[in-house]
Amino acid sequence: MKRGGALHGARVAYETWGTLNAARDNAVLILTGLSPSAHAASNPDDPSPGWWEAMLGPGKAIDSDRWFVICVNSLGSDKGSTCPASIDPATGQPYRLTFPELALEDVANAAHEVVRQLGIERLACLIGCSMGGMSALAYMLLHPGSVRSHISVDTAPQAQPFAIAIRSLQREAIRLDPGWRGGQYDIQGGMSAAGAGSAGAADIHASEGGTYPDTGMSIARKLGVITYRSAMEWNGRFARIRLDPEQREDHPFGVEFQVESYLQGHAERFVRTFDPNSYLYLSRASDWFDVAEYGGGSVREGLKRIHIERAMVIGVSTDILFPLEQQEQIADGLRDAGAAVEFVALDSPQGHDAFLVDIANYSPAIGGFLQRL
Repeated sequence: MKRGGALHGARVAYETWGTLNAARDNAVLILTGLSPSAHAASNPDDPSPGWWEAMLGPGKAIDSDRWFVICVNSLGSDKGSTCPASIDPATGQPYRLTFPELALEDVANAAHEVVRQLGIERLACLIGCSMGGMSALAYMLLHPGSVRSHISVDTAPQAQPFAIAIRSLQREAIRLDPGWRGGQYDIQGGMSAAGAGSAGAADIHASEGGTYPDTGMSIARKLGVITYRSAMEWNGRFARIRLDPEQREDHPFGVEFQVESYLQGHAERFVRTFDPNSYLYLSRASDWFDVAEYGGGSVREGLKRIHIERAMVIGVSTDILFPLEQQEQIADGLRDAGAAVEFVALDSPQGHDAFLVDIANYSPAIGGFLQRL
């Protein structure tokens, strides 16, 4: 691991779509944001819709009839990969906070090992979304010559103070919840195989009647959702509309506005589906990542060490977490390194989450780039 320590017998969950051709040169790797699993789209092993269902599949923007597509669950995530909730083989107990400090370079190296073990020497394209975009930059820096082209989606070469501040508050909310118990909350889980080509998904949740940082995770999720969308969307969807009287909470300062109810619903769906310690580790890894480490303190010089043939850098003007100027910074750096770079600035009202929901805008850009390869 970059920051010290080691993992032994670690697992990395992944799913694939399409067929690897005889030349093994049609592979596309997708690296995800903080919380998604490797299940980017439905497949025969798991027909349930994936988190990028509208983008990936036969005849779609990421066309599985042409490309062999791999989506990797990040090392440190509880969606099938080795994470703080996994069993440490040395002790027979969950790692919890004995899990080594996690860097996005470790996430990148784990993903590269998946690709290598699939017998692929060079990716046709590496796609990185949000945190996965930072992991993708690390992948290309650490493994020169392993990627022919790159699609960078709503990401950053380093975290800006605003993003670090928000993630700091999210972590604080979890750590200050008495149910966190210094990382020793009650968990029960198991890693189970979920079909060929997949390391499976983690089923990790609180034991019935046990302690768990529900409130901290809820606040962390609400803070995240607020930054993932834009003020334009909040105004357009909710304005100042109040809930009907019978829907309001019957106590002082309870949920009264529709936007509050929306955030509460998001939080309730998330709280028990993601391991809190995994959240802490991946959040901090996002803060630590900095391309400037590879360029003598300069982001631009760090990006110039990435040598690929072509790239598309996509950003959205309403993204407050990974602002458009950071996408321009990536595009300029890759261009300086000799890549043919296409820069796409979208005006979607959905903010950072636009790449997940505004498929009508993102699909033509991503699909068009891949068609030209």
